[in-house]
Amino acid sequence: QVRLVESGGGQVQPGGSLRLSCAASGSSRSIELLGWYRQAPGKQRELVATVTRGGRSNYGDSVKGRFTISSYNAFHMVDLQMNNLEPADTAVYYCKAVRSYGPVEGVRYEDYWGQGTQVTVSS
Repeated sequence: QVRLVESGGGQVQPGGSLRLSCAASGSSRSIELLGWYRQAPGKQRELVATVTRGGRSNYGDSVKGRFTISSYNAFHMVDLQMNNLEPADTAVYYCKAVRSYGPVEGVRYEDYWGQGTQVTVSS
């Protein structure tokens, strides 16, 4: 099991910045990927950014060039630096972890989610 705890949400004006943090505990040594997703009212949950244990990152098209994901503390923590925020970035942001388990020849994966943190961009 993996437990994820997010922090850092809040309200900011357009053009402002926020930094989200997520701490993983439990069976965190087998985490292969950490990331952030978001869900706005009436919309589906969408990718914001992910990073693998090997350091490969991936971003949603709408946040490229504005958001930066970083992991540290032996892949137990992941941050999302959000710059030049827009009203369209308003959503609940969820931390996600993908954990591997089982034998190498039959490895399996399971997803874990945090409770979410609200980000509101408004003047």
